[in-house]
Amino acid sequence: MKFILNILWLILCGFWMALGYVLAGIVCCILIITIPFGIASFRIAGYALWPFGRTTVERRDAGAGSVIGNIIWIVFAGWWLALGHIVTGIALCVTIIGIPFGIANFKMIPISLLPLGREIVPTDQPFATR
Repeated sequence: MKFILNILWLILCGFWMALGYVLAGIVCCILIITIPFGIASFRIAGYALWPFGRTTVERRDAGAGSVIGNIIWIVFAGWWLALGHIVTGIALCVTIIGIPFGIANFKMIPISLLPLGREIVPTDQPFATR
């Protein structure tokens, strides 16, 4: 079932959302200082491309650097990506078939705003990294 959901997700919105994250990652990697943001953006692009069967958990070893990095991320790229998830989620919720995908888009807003200090893990082991 996860495979079918992921294929439908990819067709309906996953490709475009992942493309947005890849674009943000490329822009972040152009500057040397923002390479960690680019890496986080590429990591989330993979999650945005194929989200079903995976979830995000907070990393306990993330410190003050990730908090400061998340603030910088929100200002420069996070709110644009979150806005993309909101618009896509609303558009998908217009149809009955798209409602689960719209809800999945809304669930991705927190990680698009605060990507640092989070880890993407399979859903069968969400507490393995804690």
